[in-house]
Amino acid sequence: MPIEAQTAPRPLRIALVGDYNPTVTAHQAIPTALADAGRALALDIQPRWLPTEAIRSEQVLADFDGIWCVPASPYRSMEGALLAISHARRHGLPFLGTCGGFQHAVIEYARHHLGWPDAEHAETAPQAERAVISLLACSLVEESNVVSFAPGSRIARAYGENYARETYHCRYGLNPHFRTELTRGPLRATAQDATGEVRAVELDDHPFFVATLFQPERSALLGKPAPLVQAFARAIAQRLQATAHTKEYA
Repeated sequence: MPIEAQTAPRPLRIALVGDYNPTVTAHQAIPTALADAGRALALDIQPRWLPTEAIRSEQVLADFDGIWCVPASPYRSMEGALLAISHARRHGLPFLGTCGGFQHAVIEYARHHLGWPDAEHAETAPQAERAVISLLACSLVEESNVVSFAPGSRIARAYGENYARETYHCRYGLNPHFRTELTRGPLRATAQDATGEVRAVELDDHPFFVATLFQPERSALLGKPAPLVQAFARAIAQRLQATAHTKEYA
């Protein structure tokens, strides 16, 4: 259902955090998914690719209303990607992470919320003792399967269902060894596949912080809506509306 115009007092400025590569399928899909969301919700969405090596301070992120950490990692600057995710998490900025964005959202949370400075990604630090992101038991490169959503979760509300078939392009995911400590809250596992492995996480007490190992944006290339992308855009518009009202009555 379209959002009323007054809920978006100006265009939505979204940072696409990652290293753009026109050959990456997800990178081809993201602008289309956002354009589709804009039409469905009657919103003017203005995405901008933001290379990870360009993110050296939070000032770079100050003009954005939402952050999407996109697929195709390892990133040229892991620290740049983590800084963007941390900015969104700490400042209540709507955040979506897909594929590599999921992996790095877990690492950022482990390092900066749980206080695990040695939390690592096994792809870039294969000898790390605390690799919170590790090699999947079965590769999910160009694989598609059914994902089940936790009832009442943001992702379930976005889809209007408790399951969906989604596509992946990854070989790494949340390390089962650290699952309990990582997802006991406020970060929670809200999607899993038939094997019981975590495929999405959400952050409690945040306007919108959702990260998926799968790539929901790909549905746009098939001419289908991407419900989670629409939910992300809606959350940004609602935050802008709330901010505008606060300023109006200050």
